[in-house]
Amino acid sequence: MSDIAIKFHKGLTQKKWAEFSLYEQLGNIGSEVGRALKWKGKDKKIFESAVLRALELFDLTMEDSRWLGRLREIGRAREVFLDAISEKREYQGSLEGLEKYFYQFAVFAQRQHCV
Repeated sequence: MSDIAIKFHKGLTQKKWAEFSLYEQLGNIGSEVGRALKWKGKDKKIFESAVLRALELFDLTMEDSRWLGRLREIGRAREVFLDAISEKREYQGSLEGLEKYFYQFAVFAQRQHCV
């Protein structure tokens, strides 16, 4: 793994991120997507911070060598996220739809910890 400067998640290192399962990583991305959704149109600074944190987690996930076979899927989710926050809306995706998508990973990760 190459070193990525982790700027927005204080205390998070690439090594620590790599300890999380894919479900946990995607669930955490979903938390930032949810924050972006909550603050879009309400508070530009908080919205932009959530977007930057989500992108940082996407990038950390894509750097995780365990997911080489899933890079296309993760990269596409990142692309749809960027599209959902842009004016172009090429994919016609939405933050609401992405939040639902990522929520499933968070639920599954939580269930894994309860077993």
